Amino acid sequence: MFLVLTLLKESFLFALSALKDNRTRTLLSLLGVTIGIMTIIGVLSAVDTLRNNLEESVRKIGSRTLYIEKWPWDGGPDFPWWKYVNRPEPKYADFEAVQARMTTAEEVAYSMTIGNATAKYKSNSAANISVVGATHDILDIRNLDIIDGRYFSEQESRAGANSVILGATIAEGLFPVEEPIGKYIALMGRKLQVIGVLKREGSGMLIDVSNDDVAYIPFSLARNLVNYENYSPSISIEVKPQITLEEAESELTGILRSVRRIPPTRENDFSVNKTTLITAQLDQMFVVINLAGFCIGIFSILVGGFGIANIMFVSVRERTNLIGIQKALGAKQFFILSQFLIESVALCLIGGAIGLVCVYGLAALVQAVLDFKVVVSVQMVILTTALSTLIGLVAGIVPAINAARMDPVEAIRSK
Repeated sequence: MFLVLTLLKESFLFALSALKDNRTRTLLSLLGVTIGIMTIIGVLSAVDTLRNNLEESVRKIGSRTLYIEKWPWDGGPDFPWWKYVNRPEPKYADFEAVQARMTTAEEVAYSMTIGNATAKYKSNSAANISVVGATHDILDIRNLDIIDGRYFSEQESRAGANSVILGATIAEGLFPVEEPIGKYIALMGRKLQVIGVLKREGSGMLIDVSNDDVAYIPFSLARNLVNYENYSPSISIEVKPQITLEEAESELTGILRSVRRIPPTRENDFSVNKTTLITAQLDQMFVVINLAGFCIGIFSILVGGFGIANIMFVSVRERTNLIGIQKALGAKQFFILSQFLIESVALCLIGGAIGLVCVYGLAALVQAVLDFKVVVSVQMVILTTALSTLIGLVAGIVPAINAARMDPVEAIRSK
């Protein structure tokens, strides 16, 4: 064992000496591996970033929340819209029945969304905002984070008070220099007092569920302003922690079929939506994205590997005379083999490290300039090390075997 370690140490020193003696060639070799590693790690990090962003958007919707709506979420190119177009919208009476009878629900809320509204304060205005009219428990179900002011009191929610809670973008647009709390804005033909401002969330990459451009008002107020059934009403149910979504969905379905008097032979005339419908579609999408990223990365790695293999063949040819002298002095095949393998692996590891540093640098630059977090996980560091070592072994094995099998006399004569 000691002899093997000694041989490996000597091989490592020989390999480092060879790399130092050929700095230009070493630099060119590193360039190919660096680009290859940077490409595959960059692609995989971009995929991870995309997935994390989408999963974060899904978490905002609520991983333990059920939604009663007219339309199901599992759309697609072959979506049978004609099956759902004549369904009734969830009514407020449905909400009251679910709230009164459902035992597996932690919170139940009824909400509707009025799009493309405009809010005004003095000479300032905020256009293309969404106004959500919701019952009191929407605070806990949507995890609204109020950083300034307060939420509606239960009395305000029941009475339909002329009060509003603004998203961060709306508040900044209407009150660039003033404190918004207590001020009155014009919205939906009413003067509403601002009682709260939500924390800025930022927009999602593909699924935008941000509250930044949303204004919340009590449902009792909203139903006096518009016909709420024309604005995609929804019943939101937060399931108790100890209850599974399947149990809650079963109870919920039974209650609504009973309330709507649906015969056993007929299908439901409502949809029970949940985030697993979205995550299932995301999983299918990411199978394709990961495959595409893997193919791009493999081609990049192959380019780097061919470059290393070519350099190692040149290195063996240049040092043929030295190999002959080493073998004549008693060097074993293992020593010659390990010398070139270590040189190849060292080249790839250094190139991989540089590529990883470049990826981290680009991620930091994107975050600083665009305020967008790019995920470069610890798994990427492990993957870089493993890939670099594998590339080095594969690229260097044939040149190393050729060097180890040389006849010492013929090798010495080759000079």
